[in-house]
Amino acid sequence: MTITRRSVLMGAAAGALAAPFIRPGAARAAEFSYKIANNQPLEHPSNVRLAEAVKAILEETSGAVDIQIFPSNQLGADTDVLGQLRSGGVEFFQLSPVILSTLVPNASINGVGFAFPDYDTVWKAMDGELGAYARGQIENAGLVVMDKIWDNGFRQTTTSTKPIQAPEDLQGFKIRVPVSPLWTSLFSAFGAAPASINFAEVYTALQTGIVDGQENPLAIMKVAKLWEVQKYLSMTNHMWDGFWLLGNRRAWGALPEDAQQVVAKHFNEGADRQREDVMALNATLRGDLEEHGFVFNDVDPQPFEDKLREAGFYAEWKKTYGDEAWEILEAAIGRKLA
Repeated sequence: MTITRRSVLMGAAAGALAAPFIRPGAARAAEFSYKIANNQPLEHPSNVRLAEAVKAILEETSGAVDIQIFPSNQLGADTDVLGQLRSGGVEFFQLSPVILSTLVPNASINGVGFAFPDYDTVWKAMDGELGAYARGQIENAGLVVMDKIWDNGFRQTTTSTKPIQAPEDLQGFKIRVPVSPLWTSLFSAFGAAPASINFAEVYTALQTGIVDGQENPLAIMKVAKLWEVQKYLSMTNHMWDGFWLLGNRRAWGALPEDAQQVVAKHFNEGADRQREDVMALNATLRGDLEEHGFVFNDVDPQPFEDKLREAGFYAEWKKTYGDEAWEILEAAIGRKLA
């Protein structure tokens, strides 16, 4: 995948989201005017593919379903927008399952530290029984969820002070984590000092020294320009994270069945395309981020996994999730964690 392809992809979002859609047929108000929100910047592949999806939905429903995109936490922090989704203030929302766990505890099962070794394992699990289990948990909590999870990527660790090469490097380290018990538990097991901060506040927290580091996928670090406030980037691959595309049940139920099918089809197709985009970006992002000043180091995951096991992390979360969920996770990854 070339730099030209990547540049086109990352730059396409501005035009895709800023340009007004051409209404099919006679100009008229949409019967269903809905909003979709996420925490990702305009340039992220998620918003490129969402823009394509909502345009296709508008056209295929002959202008009846018009969905407006609100990127970059424009409607509030993740936890705030989750509340808006439940109340109907926003109709659709893309959210990490690990953050969703503040409402649906077992939705975060995919975020268990060092569970997934590679993308093949991720998609086999999330398009299979593990994903089906998570969607069932979400639906039981009163939300609608699309079949395909979007990719956020494997998460890496950045710092302003030193590279993270071994578990002991995290001892006492002030690191920002998303608002989720699983993230806090993961880094606490390493002896770090995790601080739960919504993504909208991450750059400022790093800039002012409230925390010394953070963890995110490479694509997020690129679009958020985190090299401006961080120096070292350690390829810890400590967690795979995605975005479930969630819906408000009342708003979804108001759509005619044929419109529901159109919306679900284009959102799920968008997820497949976005996954390919993120994979393409990952092939070149390391070089890009090094050019911007990040100092990379590769990490052996085994000592980190061993430390989590020694600290009782896996045993604790097996008890929290329950035997059924844990068995599905271990079957999906093909090995025992606890």
